[in-house]
Amino acid sequence: MKRLLGINVFEAAQQRINYSFDNFERVYLSFSGGKDSSVMFHLTMMEAKKRNRKVGVLIVDLEAQYKMTIEHIEEMVDMYKDYIELHWLCFPLLLRNAVTVFEPRWIAWEESKKDIWVRNKPKLSANNEDYPFYQPEMEFEELIILFGLWYAQGKTCAGLIGIRADESLNRYRTVAVFDKKMHGGNRYTTYIGDELYNIYPIYDWKTEDIWRFHAKFKDLPNNKIYDQMHKAGVPVSQQRLCQPYGDDQKRGLWLYHILEPETWFKLIARVNGVNSGALYVQESGNITGSNKISKPDNHTWKSFCNLLLKSLPKKNRDHYIKRFRVFIKGWRARGYEDGIPDEAPKILEDKQWAPSWRRMCKVLLRNDHWCKGLGLTQPKSEAYARYLKIKKEKIA
Repeated sequence: MKRLLGINVFEAAQQRINYSFDNFERVYLSFSGGKDSSVMFHLTMMEAKKRNRKVGVLIVDLEAQYKMTIEHIEEMVDMYKDYIELHWLCFPLLLRNAVTVFEPRWIAWEESKKDIWVRNKPKLSANNEDYPFYQPEMEFEELIILFGLWYAQGKTCAGLIGIRADESLNRYRTVAVFDKKMHGGNRYTTYIGDELYNIYPIYDWKTEDIWRFHAKFKDLPNNKIYDQMHKAGVPVSQQRLCQPYGDDQKRGLWLYHILEPETWFKLIARVNGVNSGALYVQESGNITGSNKISKPDNHTWKSFCNLLLKSLPKKNRDHYIKRFRVFIKGWRARGYEDGIPDEAPKILEDKQWAPSWRRMCKVLLRNDHWCKGLGLTQPKSEAYARYLKIKKEKIA
């Protein structure tokens, strides 16, 4: 439940940042160049300057980004260079490619693909060897956690993250989940491990609050790509930045063609499926697996599922079959001993309260690689397992 604090969100964010400086020996912030993390950067620097204290800045550079975003990042880094410890990471990371079934994942900054990189590494990028936790082909989500644990260096550490609860259900849950471990009982904090806590100072800001901040502080830079998005007719609530090939991010692929044509042509050359993904991402039905799907008249949902599986490359087909077996086994243990029904009431399927072969068809049509539409989760990567093994051996 929301409760009023008697102050505006700007003052509340300042108090949360002050709390972080007062209670943690080390402080760093994650910076992507997006509108939220830019405000987070400015707010943090306001306090760091008052205290004459340096703050770590983590930039996980995923290679395929707008040129304007990189220019903004460079501007911010230069502006606050006297108060930051920069960690601009351009590491080969394993990322999702949701625009084709032939290459479901891609590797940013893959050395063997250097001739078709979207851009060259920035001059300020860090050396991989300076970060002992890094393992080749790590996932992005794993890297940011391990960086925080490493940066803490055994001291109390706050990782400032510029996420807002109204952006998505997952981000809301990050703050609102009732059984998490918090620092000082503050809901805007989340325990990560060792002495590390993530802090979310602007979690209760609305999108409008972000732009009110820039209206108030006109001299502070912001990413100009958002101005271009506005001119292209993108609603303020839909203006987002991330690696362009992800399950949700692919919806914004078409914008590259309009806003930065020179970047668009590099995106096409870099990863399979980009052009067709941009053309059809707004469609619904079988072409994207969104909303209502249909099957051929002479098929059941089960036979249609098998037909779709047969159309996939062998590696992908084996991957989905393995995930489907986990799904089926789980529901059999919950009372479906006679098998999975062909379909269930749509309202139950949408809420993931009942299994069906239609749900499995939808996963295939959506190119849902980790089968999140079936309630399954993404496993830890092999790279993360290698890191844990190395860490265990060192402790022993």
